[in-house]
Amino acid sequence: MGTWIDFRALRAQLSFGAVLQHYKVEVKKKGNDQHHGYCPLPKHEGKRNSPSFSANLAKGIFHCFGCGAKGNLIDFAALMEGLDPKNGADVRTVALKLQERFCPAAPKASKSKKHQADQPELPKIKEQEEAKKAIVNAPLDFELKHLDPNHPYLDKRGFSKETIAHFGLGYCSKGLLSGRIAIPLHDHGGQLIGYAGRIVDDAKINADNPRYKFPPPRERNGMTYEFHKLLMLYNSHRLTFPVESLLIVEGFPSVWWLTQMQLPNVVGLMGWAMSAEQAKIVTDLVSPSGHVWIIPDGNEAGVKCAHSVFEHLGTSRFIQWLKLEEGKQPTDYPGGWLRERLR
Repeated sequence: MGTWIDFRALRAQLSFGAVLQHYKVEVKKKGNDQHHGYCPLPKHEGKRNSPSFSANLAKGIFHCFGCGAKGNLIDFAALMEGLDPKNGADVRTVALKLQERFCPAAPKASKSKKHQADQPELPKIKEQEEAKKAIVNAPLDFELKHLDPNHPYLDKRGFSKETIAHFGLGYCSKGLLSGRIAIPLHDHGGQLIGYAGRIVDDAKINADNPRYKFPPPRERNGMTYEFHKLLMLYNSHRLTFPVESLLIVEGFPSVWWLTQMQLPNVVGLMGWAMSAEQAKIVTDLVSPSGHVWIIPDGNEAGVKCAHSVFEHLGTSRFIQWLKLEEGKQPTDYPGGWLRERLR
C-alpha cells in the first residue's frame, strides 16, 4: 500500500499559479482571481488562438470553453501529464508528483548537526514506516453471524423486512458491535470491507459511546488494517453505471428509507463531508449529462454537507439541493412527497 494522500489537504496546499507556471502556461488576470489564456491541454480540440482557457487561482479550478475540459488543479495536472482525471490510479500518480514538486518534506539536518538530529527523528521515521504498512479498506475474510433482523429498533423506524434483508441489517449481541445494529459496508467493487454499528438506545449516546461505530484499526501478521470511510460511498456498489440521476444523503437510515420508498440510485456519505475520492466515485457513476440531488438533513451539518458536495462536484456535474425543514431528515417524509420534489 502506497503513501496515504489527503487530496483535499493537498489541493489546499498547492498554488494553482505555481502549477500553471510549472507547465509554462501563460494567463492574464481578469478580475480578482480569474485568469484567461490559450488552452494548454495536449488534447485540446478547437481553436488554439482564442483565449478560451479560464482559471480561478483562488478556488483552484479551471474550465476551457473551447474543448470543454474542466475540473480542479489536480485534474488539470493529470491532463497536462497525458493522464485521465477520471481514473483513480492516474489521479493518485499525478497527486504524488505534485506533492513531491510543491510540498516536499523538510530538508535533512546538516552534517555538523547530524548526531543531534538523528536521535529525535528516529520515532518519526519508525512512525512513517509503520504508516506505509497500513492496508486500507481491505476485504474481510469473515462475516458476522447470528444477527437479529427482527429487532424493535428497525421496526420502530419503519423499515420493512425486505429493506432489512436487502441491506443485510441485524442486531448484534456480542463483540465490538454489541448492542448495535450491524451495517455491512462494501467497497465500490462490492467486496465486504467492514461493519458499522448504530446504537439502538439514543439515551446511551455520549462522547465514549457514539451514535455510530466504525471499524477500528486492527493488527494481523505484522500489518495494520484500517478503515477509511471517506474512500467509499455507502451503497454505491449496488448501482450500475451510468446513472442519469443520483441521490446523495448523509446517513445510513436515509439510504434505507429512500430505497424503500422506491427512489433508485441512493448513496450515503456516512457523515456531512464529501471527500475527493467520494466525488470521483460519483463522477464515475453519473453520466456527464446526469443529475445529482443532495438531500441532507435539515440542520447546520446538512448545510455544511450541501456545501461540501457543491465544492467537490460543482464543476463536473449538475447538482440540486433539496432543502428539508429545520430539524427534519429524509426519513421524516413519505415517498410521494419526495418523488414530487425530485422531478
